[in-house]
Amino acid sequence: MTARLQQRQSSTGEWSFRLASFAAILLLASGAGHRFGLLETVPFCWLLGLAGVIGGLGLAGGFLALVQVWEHGVTGAGRATAGIFVALCVLAPYGVSLARLIEHPRLIDISTDVSDPPALDAAAAKRSGAMNRIAAIAPEAAALQKEHYPEVTGRRYEHTVESVLETVRAMMTERNWQPRQSVSPALAGGETTIEGEARSFFLGFPADVAVRIADDGAATYVDMRSASRYALHDLGDNALRINRFLDALDQRLSGESGV
Repeated sequence: MTARLQQRQSSTGEWSFRLASFAAILLLASGAGHRFGLLETVPFCWLLGLAGVIGGLGLAGGFLALVQVWEHGVTGAGRATAGIFVALCVLAPYGVSLARLIEHPRLIDISTDVSDPPALDAAAAKRSGAMNRIAAIAPEAAALQKEHYPEVTGRRYEHTVESVLETVRAMMTERNWQPRQSVSPALAGGETTIEGEARSFFLGFPADVAVRIADDGAATYVDMRSASRYALHDLGDNALRINRFLDALDQRLSGESGV
């Protein structure tokens, strides 16, 4: 009989691919469930952490398998490489979040008017449990915002309150923010606040927003506030949301006035 040498295969590479694939499925399924309102935020955060841990194990296992292939001549480099690739795809959002965590200040409530921010009365009544409480913006947080987000300011328009109010409500509806008017102009001397619920684009983390439209006599002034419901860092989302909304409002109202 002819003896045949069978090359040993690394089981670590196979487990690397399995772990990375499971992490990818878990991340995609839980992310989609949370984005479309099928999964609550707190359980989703636990699943998000679990997917990250499993993805990290898959990545470590892939590199370990490649070391085994190099040092001991076993097979499985292809499976290990695939595991590393899938793991890196899974961990990419975590890396982006880490970069934003370092780049942006630790804030969760941003307003164009930090001394008198638009009211979030409806949001305050709904928040409970692990959610952040709606409160006045602390002086330390206000100073951080002014330092890092000096561009977050209110806007003044040469339009009537009614015109701006209609445009703001339409824009919030287009963004599926479910706008609800909390103060009528008749009761507030020409000042109206519209609250809504916004979600981050990718994973759908919720934030409560409020847009205040006020008549200052000569024109209409618009302030906006965005406050995260969960976590102790917004990764810059609230300031970005306000800037994008108000920039779009500038363009919309400029178009209406023919500028």
